[in-house]
Amino acid sequence: MAKDKLTDDCFALPKGFHWTPVDEALAGLRASLAPVVGRERIASIDASGRILADSPAAARSNPAATNAAVDGYGFAQASLEGADGRLKIARGRAAAGRPWKGKLPPGYALRILTGATVPDGMDTIVLDEDVEVHGDAVAIPAGIKLGSNTRAEAEDVRIGQELIARGRVLRPQDIALLTASGAHEVAVRKKLRVAVLSTGDELRQPGSEIAPGQVYDANRPMLLAIIARWGYSAVDMGAVKDDPGALRRHLDSAAESSDAVIVTGGASGGDEDHVSALLSQEGILNYWRIAIKPGRPLALSLWRGKPVMGLPGNPVAAFVCALVFGRPILRTLAGGEWPEPVGFLAPAAFSKSKKRGRREFLRAKLDAHGRVESFRSEGSGLISGLSWSDGLVELGDEGRRIERGDLVKYIPYGSFDL
Repeated sequence: MAKDKLTDDCFALPKGFHWTPVDEALAGLRASLAPVVGRERIASIDASGRILADSPAAARSNPAATNAAVDGYGFAQASLEGADGRLKIARGRAAAGRPWKGKLPPGYALRILTGATVPDGMDTIVLDEDVEVHGDAVAIPAGIKLGSNTRAEAEDVRIGQELIARGRVLRPQDIALLTASGAHEVAVRKKLRVAVLSTGDELRQPGSEIAPGQVYDANRPMLLAIIARWGYSAVDMGAVKDDPGALRRHLDSAAESSDAVIVTGGASGGDEDHVSALLSQEGILNYWRIAIKPGRPLALSLWRGKPVMGLPGNPVAAFVCALVFGRPILRTLAGGEWPEPVGFLAPAAFSKSKKRGRREFLRAKLDAHGRVESFRSEGSGLISGLSWSDGLVELGDEGRRIERGDLVKYIPYGSFDL
């Protein structure tokens, strides 16, 4: 059931951990979060990318009646007994959308085309190329099994059957199932509105003049694009300087115009980290020190009753944390199933020593031989590595030495819906 607002302890930290392991953090979030958006009914044809709010049932069976899987001749299997394989041909034919009326008499075969409803008195069909027609009779080869080349009524879906579980993000193939089963309208969650705000005196917007010590704001355009790819409504809140008053006004506006807020920068504990300070003073803040690289600081808060996620300011760290934490958080808030990225093992085309204690994610891509290459540097400010890569290598919390050819877990960006 959707909740109008989250509880104050929805972002409470797992107990007993100073540096929270990734799996522990995700488990805690999964157990405490709930949908924050309502529902609406829309046409199934318009529902691709939307999240199911209920589990739709089939309004008709598929197939609705037993039908032909091939072009050929249909007959009753019992008619072949003592007939030397020869049957009389009944007048007319059965075609898709134009059924043959009546009951096929014993000893007769009927011309039938693919998709046509099988009439009464017929239970088996033989392919055109497997028969011989002699005037008004057709010779059926021996060995044809009962029910051959027919699609049984409801062999795919039966009327009243649950089609898709609620929480699914509907795909084009799901739309086909809904439509074929007569579920022409579905209840879906309203689109989650996600506001994105960047912070920092050094930020400048694309097209503006830039001075020494300043940088163009890459995080906000990146996150807005990610949110749009995930099927949510992205709300651009611009960038705000390191000023508590301005930040408060932007957060108020973001909370009013969205269902969830993402802020980058200012989420640590430094002198200019006003996001953490403001959320601590006026909101409900849990400051998560996540044992993850790149990343670590993750501010999770409620501001005016709206969930706020504070991501690291470095673009690579913001990107990785958005995929690892932001994706399941937003999917749950949007009413969807908790998503688990699917990876696979592949041989490494690199060597590396990894220390114990943190989950590491390396920018990576597969080469032409199915080996995983890693980016030349692990620096979280090197944005070119994001564009170069087509996935992430996930290295567990344990320490290990990786040599070329060792198997590593590779997660393509497609598993993060990118």
